[in-house]
Amino acid sequence: MVFFSRVTGMTNNQEKTSAVRRMQEYIMAHYQEEITLPDLAKAAMYSPWHALRAFSELVGRTPFEYLRAVRLSAAAKKLRDTDMSVLDVALESTFGSHEGFTKAFSREFAISPQRYRKETPPLPLFSYYPVRCPSPIQTTEKGKETMSGTVIFTQVIERPARKLILKRGFKAEDYFSYCEEVGCGVWGVLESIKGALHESIGVWLPEGMRKPGTSEYCQAVEMPPDFSGTVPDGFDIIDLPACKYLVFNGEPFEDEAFCEAIETVWDAIERYDPKPYGWEWAPEDGPRFQLAPVGARGYIEGVPVREHKR
Repeated sequence: MVFFSRVTGMTNNQEKTSAVRRMQEYIMAHYQEEITLPDLAKAAMYSPWHALRAFSELVGRTPFEYLRAVRLSAAAKKLRDTDMSVLDVALESTFGSHEGFTKAFSREFAISPQRYRKETPPLPLFSYYPVRCPSPIQTTEKGKETMSGTVIFTQVIERPARKLILKRGFKAEDYFSYCEEVGCGVWGVLESIKGALHESIGVWLPEGMRKPGTSEYCQAVEMPPDFSGTVPDGFDIIDLPACKYLVFNGEPFEDEAFCEAIETVWDAIERYDPKPYGWEWAPEDGPRFQLAPVGARGYIEGVPVREHKR
């Protein structure tokens, strides 16, 4: 039996998911400040005990373990990308002392802050993923979600020759099946690699870039063509040729509507004919890619194209 909230009309599971998302968002907005359980309970609109229990149940760690991972990952990026002293990074990360920060950092990443700054090996940095609602998503009669009146912006960009560091799956064709195969920690490792050209991406590899018995979908990051740094254990690095992409950018959306936003862009890509604009699809020229769905900028996906010969 499914129970509904009398106040909101949501199922209990949906209400709990929304509460945990609010706590996640509060942590991401205030992690450089002091955060207490009453603060999180207020954001969740739950009692402190209920907020703690719901967060731990849906996220798999307590909110304060989650908060520590956020702070330590932000600190690692400062050690990698700035000249701030370890003590200043510790204090800015709300650790009261150099010693306490070093102990926490070493426990989280199995390397001291001082050694990490010197060597900057790939680390499993924290990645923010809003918890998913377990209820089925409502779809149209065609089986696709729509956002009525949505505008999709398009532009052609050019990517030069570069390298791609990637973690292959086995049979995955999309993000969720990929996470089931390899886990959700890959993104954090990719984000830690120094010298990346752009943010990490999800990619659908063309047949010519796949190894036998590996997945079409994987997560990756683009690196300069002369990259000679450390490739994380279990990851591959491949050469990508120069390639043009037709990029589709949907409108901003509420974070909880990310599935609908993705489906809307996919529907637009499926119906789009690039030939009247002088382009044609070129699926073997490079991997199709997606950026992390961030509500403020809209969902973004790029599809390889080449000039259409009339």
